[in-house]
Amino acid sequence: GLMREWNLHSVCEEAHCPNIGECWEDLTATFMILGDVCTRNCGYCAVAHGRPQWEDREEPERVGRAVAELGLEHVVITSVNRDDVADGGAAHFAATLGAIRRHAPGCRVELLIPDFQGNWAALDVVMQARPEVLNHNIETVPRLYRRVRPKAVYRQSLELLERAGRYGTAKTKSGLMLGLGETMDEVHATLDDLRAH
Repeated sequence: GLMREWNLHSVCEEAHCPNIGECWEDLTATFMILGDVCTRNCGYCAVAHGRPQWEDREEPERVGRAVAELGLEHVVITSVNRDDVADGGAAHFAATLGAIRRHAPGCRVELLIPDFQGNWAALDVVMQARPEVLNHNIETVPRLYRRVRPKAVYRQSLELLERAGRYGTAKTKSGLMLGLGETMDEVHATLDDLRAH
């Protein structure tokens, strides 16, 4: 009800995550900024895709107030891909983190970011905001990228994680889905790549 009142989105709802109740009960939520329409159409994702017609400059403040009012201890901020925006939404991520810091200074913030199409200046904007955790999901093994993440580049995602780690200001993390047809050897190789980067 509060999410509707504040006109906010969560990836928990938009992606139809089955774990929503467990996370929200543990005072952890994942807000999805920059709208609810993604410019990409990844094979695993339930978020609506198409041409976004949305930019809400007041959203960062609403997220910050919502985090404070809900008493969240840890919040994850993610977004749809916004390949239609020059910085991929990096400034919006930074503004949202700033609003959370003002309204809920004790809350830990994890930013789960897109690849920004390899725009390292956009990554710098996000890292200068100093999240506690910088997350970028690798999602799958290289062989399955064309089918699962057709507009993404495996090596570019690895480079993003490596560059983020060089800042030394945030823990970096990534996620990998299983059950898409990958082999155990491919999983091990991907984990080795993530460790190396």
